[in-house]
Amino acid sequence: MTEQEKLTPQLTADGSFTFFSSEFRELFHSHFGAKQEAECKFVEPLQLRKKAATSPLYLLDICYGLGYNTAAALTAIWEVNPNCKIEWIGLEFDQQIPQSALEYNLLNAYPNYIQDILKEIAQNQHLKTELFNANLIIGDARNTISTVYNSGFKADAIFLDPFSPAHCPQLWTVEFLTLVAQCLKPQGHLATYSCSATARSALIQAGLHISYTPPVGRRTPGTLASLDPRDLPPLCPKEQEHLKTRAAVPYRDPSLSDIAEVIILRRQAEQDTCTLEPTSHWKKRWRSESIL
Repeated sequence: MTEQEKLTPQLTADGSFTFFSSEFRELFHSHFGAKQEAECKFVEPLQLRKKAATSPLYLLDICYGLGYNTAAALTAIWEVNPNCKIEWIGLEFDQQIPQSALEYNLLNAYPNYIQDILKEIAQNQHLKTELFNANLIIGDARNTISTVYNSGFKADAIFLDPFSPAHCPQLWTVEFLTLVAQCLKPQGHLATYSCSATARSALIQAGLHISYTPPVGRRTPGTLASLDPRDLPPLCPKEQEHLKTRAAVPYRDPSLSDIAEVIILRRQAEQDTCTLEPTSHWKKRWRSESIL
């Protein structure tokens, strides 16, 4: 049975649907809401409505998946500025995923013209109109990110939306995120749903400054990153201290080709020999402070 045959729409709390990945043993989106996550974890923190005044606008969608992030972004931008030109690149491993999302009509909450655009992207991987120049690149993002970088593409906004670091460490390594950071404009922003210390540490080692995005349907925030720290609110003391514990040891993949198990074992070995504070001590300390 193929991954496509295993895909079954899963209802989320905001009424939108997502898929469950049997390979990564995770939903493609939070159960709190796929549509809500696209808007609140990506569109709003990346200030796309404000950036819509800039034309052309350059967007990079890493792990395009079902297309929610791009659908939300295009809708928001063109609602503010219908004449905004957009240069868009999406990276996706399995082209059956975006096709299946359309077959199940998962994106029917977005305007028809947005659905038509995503259908063209899913079927042909390319679309060029007066306002929209799109290329969906299929393959391992660790390889295809080099294609983006070598093309000279620099993004105003990057959606970083792989499966979680624990299940897909390949796309949370210092080496991969260093290439991602090199595809960002100096004043551009990257957003991701994850606030894990290992992900944030890798972003920092990739040369980015980090901040937080508000929690959406859960207590944990997301992460906002940029090469320019001037408009980034600082992390709270608890989050800052988290980055000084063993949880912050990042994943590494020097060849950009190792399997997940090797990457995980490499990190565990580094954690075992590092001098950082045990994460359990940090948890205990902040649990005590919250009681006080």
